[in-house]
Amino acid sequence: MPSRREFLATASTLGAAVALGARSAGASPREGFGVPPQAQGAAMPPAIAALQPMKDGVVPISVAERQARLEKARRLLRTNGADALMLTGGTSMVYFTGIQWGISERLLAAFIPASGRPFLVTPKFEEERAMEQVAMGPMADGADVYAWEEDEDPYALIAGGLRARGLSTATIAVEETVRFQFSNGVSRLPAVRLADGTPVTAGCRMVKDAHEVALMRHASQVTFRAYEAAWKSLKEGMTQSDFAQLVALAHTRLGYSGGAGVQVGKYSALPHGSATPQVVREGSILLIDGGCKVEGYSSDISRTFVLGTPTQRMKDVFELELRAQTAALQAARPGVPCEAVDAAARKVIVDGGFGPDYTYFSHRVGHGMGMDGHEWPYLVRGNKLALAPGMVFSDEPGIYIPGEFGVRLEDDMVITESGAELLTPQSPSLERPFDVAR
Repeated sequence: MPSRREFLATASTLGAAVALGARSAGASPREGFGVPPQAQGAAMPPAIAALQPMKDGVVPISVAERQARLEKARRLLRTNGADALMLTGGTSMVYFTGIQWGISERLLAAFIPASGRPFLVTPKFEEERAMEQVAMGPMADGADVYAWEEDEDPYALIAGGLRARGLSTATIAVEETVRFQFSNGVSRLPAVRLADGTPVTAGCRMVKDAHEVALMRHASQVTFRAYEAAWKSLKEGMTQSDFAQLVALAHTRLGYSGGAGVQVGKYSALPHGSATPQVVREGSILLIDGGCKVEGYSSDISRTFVLGTPTQRMKDVFELELRAQTAALQAARPGVPCEAVDAAARKVIVDGGFGPDYTYFSHRVGHGMGMDGHEWPYLVRGNKLALAPGMVFSDEPGIYIPGEFGVRLEDDMVITESGAELLTPQSPSLERPFDVAR
């Protein structure tokens, strides 16, 4: 399910795209300021036109890598006393099997036993489409399929698949996003007990290997370049949707689908923004938050900047925010509990006069990242899980002053053997947010 942030970013981008489509079809553009040049049929902004696809060197996840993931899942099933993992359409299904499948009222599920052949339960009329994807993935030579007609009970087929593997009595680890209607159906099978599948799925997914980190690094660099090009194209009179359109267009020029939610002025004090129409004026502060996916792996970057000259108060808050982001980065290293990273950033902000506690920094400092933009683990108070090399997080403290403005800086951070590294350069200022040594 998309987060509020993802919904707002998508809605903003789609709104702009719909408006552009209407104009392209011959509708009259709205008058006055705020229409990006390409929406008026004029030339594309030069900074965006100059972008070239960033596809070179990108390597998809291989079948062999997914086979290794299945083996690790089996080991974790045994460690956690479970007999099989249940997956339905969603990220974990793709991660382990390569099967891309939407969720509907009809059950398609994969069962990965701790020992023995996996099996797939699918609607009969979808069998050929499902098996086409099975044939391209890690279960090509070692999975059975049980297909059910529209008037048949898919749970009877699940029972049969379990019995065939000696699992008439079984503990099924259910992936966390499986719909209740599906897990409830399995729970009604005699001698079957359900368990939380997160120790298995998170146990595999929350520590990334070098290939996964490389894909996320590339995704972050794509979004960084897209943001920079859109920022260079920002003009007074644009709406937040106009600017979101520029961000989406820049991602497209780079060869990927991506975008950002955009908040202007006082609305930047709302961490996930507002749907209220907003117009950029000289001196406006903007907070943008979004990303893209590269071979299924996410970026999630926020930048805050001003069109024109920021006030001294804006500069002071920005500097404090930058120190807080840096404190989180410096606190992150293997063996440190997740909560310590949040505490390091929060202390800077509270000591800087924006406290107590969650008053102005109202959310955790970061979330785990991977194929999902938000996944385990989380950098939040109370999470004592130790950081480990290969974990990837957002590093995104924020300072939000109601009725005035907000500042958030967000870069993606990988835990290394000796510390932590951001996948993109930090923003140095509100006036020049993308100035880095190249």
